[in-house]
Amino acid sequence: MDQRVAVVTGAAQGIGARVAAVLRADGYEVVGFDLRETPGGVVGDVTSPDDVARVVDRVGGRVDVLVNNAGISGIAPFEDVPLEDWQRMLAVNLTGPFLLTQALGRVMLARSSGSVVNIASVAGLRGVADRAAYNTTKHGLIGMTRTLAVEWGGRGVRVNAVCPGWVKTEMDVADQAGGHYSDQDIADHVPMGRFASPDDIAQAVSFLADPARSGFVNGVALPVDGGWTADGSWQSLRLGKR
Repeated sequence: MDQRVAVVTGAAQGIGARVAAVLRADGYEVVGFDLRETPGGVVGDVTSPDDVARVVDRVGGRVDVLVNNAGISGIAPFEDVPLEDWQRMLAVNLTGPFLLTQALGRVMLARSSGSVVNIASVAGLRGVADRAAYNTTKHGLIGMTRTLAVEWGGRGVRVNAVCPGWVKTEMDVADQAGGHYSDQDIADHVPMGRFASPDDIAQAVSFLADPARSGFVNGVALPVDGGWTADGSWQSLRLGKR
């Protein structure tokens, strides 16, 4: 059987790098797509139709898995968000997945087989203050996930999302550098008392990518958040149980 092919955006660091490594261990040929060079990958911008077309050329007529992971973050009160920041967030976090999923989805649909895994966020399931632009893109990505699951499920292509909680990555370091929150703020809110690791997210992606393990899972927005979105407790009650 021909080797399975997976495309992972934002594969040069953080969650994307770990997803790429896990999928390689699962036996996929992984094509990374990032602004920075990755082994066997394509250098380019997810917001560029021309760069996306180069990814399609790179995979030829076969792609089994698309992981839309590339994304940017931003923290600011809604009334202070500059228009250019809003537009850039929409372009990278939502238009990029649109372009990749449309282009590579056509390849999957032609073969009546494939799995799209969108990296959304708990910020796509809940409101998080001072992240209106980011939250909006992640809510939109979950909406796209569910809609395509309905459109494409009967044509052999499954579409799901993973919704990480706070993950220890370069993005988190940059967000914390502005003094917006601390490790303790996150650990105190998560019932399991810690950040997610990139591997926590990558293993969920591996599951959703594999039709042998998740072949009837379609249209799911899976929280991988240590219980963040399940917990309605107040802080003293939550911490009193530890």
